[in-house]
Amino acid sequence: MPEPVPSLDDAAERIRNRYPRSRVPRQLVVALVGLGALVGLGWLIWVATVHAQPAVSGQLAGYRVVSDTETELTLTVQREDPSVPVTCLAIAQAIDFERVGEVQVAVPPSEHQLVDLTVTIKTLRRASSASVDGCRLQG
Repeated sequence: MPEPVPSLDDAAERIRNRYPRSRVPRQLVVALVGLGALVGLGWLIWVATVHAQPAVSGQLAGYRVVSDTETELTLTVQREDPSVPVTCLAIAQAIDFERVGEVQVAVPPSEHQLVDLTVTIKTLRRASSASVDGCRLQG
């Protein structure tokens, strides 16, 4: 005698018994996920706003290779508070990208937020480029 085929109602009942309903209401889960997304988005906007306007920045305005042992660099430093001293690292690189010279540039307090400085970097061999490796506030 062939075995009876279970009905769809029996299968649905077995599944309901095997996998009971969640104890946490679905609306609560949706609300918590939404709240988490809002907090994450708020944090992301805050981080982007804070880091979009650094307290100090340095940019290369130009450079000139004077000789095999000397490179002249002009850098522009911008800071929110011009009364705070700044230190920048200026570097010179050879054609193979090796650092052949570097100098710490001290930018003293001034009345202006934007300051242009010309610096001479002594090099181990002829440089092919120069750049500013970053600036930071002192103190």
